[in-house]
Amino acid sequence: MSIIQIKNVTKTFGEKVALDNVSLEIPEGKIFGLLGPNGAGKTTLIRIINRITIPNAGEVLFQGRPITQSDVEKIGYMPEERGLYRKMKVGDQAMYLAQLKGMSAAEAQHELKKWFVRFEIQGWWDKKVEELSKGMAQKLQFITTVVHKPSLMILDEPFSGFDPVNADIIRKEILRLKDEGATIILSTHNMESVEELCDNIALINKSQLVITGGVDEIRREYGNNNIELVYTDQDGRHTEILPRETDGKTTLETYLAKEVTINSYKELMPRMNDIFIKLVTEGVQK
Repeated sequence: MSIIQIKNVTKTFGEKVALDNVSLEIPEGKIFGLLGPNGAGKTTLIRIINRITIPNAGEVLFQGRPITQSDVEKIGYMPEERGLYRKMKVGDQAMYLAQLKGMSAAEAQHELKKWFVRFEIQGWWDKKVEELSKGMAQKLQFITTVVHKPSLMILDEPFSGFDPVNADIIRKEILRLKDEGATIILSTHNMESVEELCDNIALINKSQLVITGGVDEIRREYGNNNIELVYTDQDGRHTEILPRETDGKTTLETYLAKEVTINSYKELMPRMNDIFIKLVTEGVQK
């Protein structure tokens, strides 16, 4: 089942075409990677989903019906451009944003305190936002995006500004939120995070949808159909790369007949980073 359906969406700004007849579906309960080079149209699409801007043509459906402003209140959106009030106290800022999403003061404070403890920033409640480091401010922005338990979360470059330790904390939280039933749209240039986190992706380039589908399915489609065979014989350990179409039962029996020990046997699939570069530079379109 899809939580979001984007149907034939086109958006122009004057003579510039930001999105050109884009259609895709975002499955419920999954992490969906929204990929593309700078200026491809990703941010425009995110703003259309959030009803910040309206398409020239096409429509967005939320749970099977045209999306409304009340639906947007169920979305947690963390934009790439961070929007915190620097002179406010951290706790006041978090309370304000949580209540904008419909939480009562008591509920907001209870949930925020839990998140502050989880992210180990409870000592910053009464400090001013301007005193926060970039990473700390990023944690605060993440908390205020998810604290009201939205059914759909849109995270635009959520790892920007984080050191590896804190980036790992955010990755684990994203996976935990998915396990609790949330749908997450992840817009990022970090292909390692895409491979680690995303179930499905869409790649947009030059305002058009290039490809969409499951991550493993796409990696397999753009692979070289090779497998890696690791075995040990009397001369030691060896690794061989073999064409998948010739490496079936017969090939394995050939190696077994040589009285070798087969240590591992796995399909080799390309990295998402390589697929991204190939599709963007070659202009391959599905």
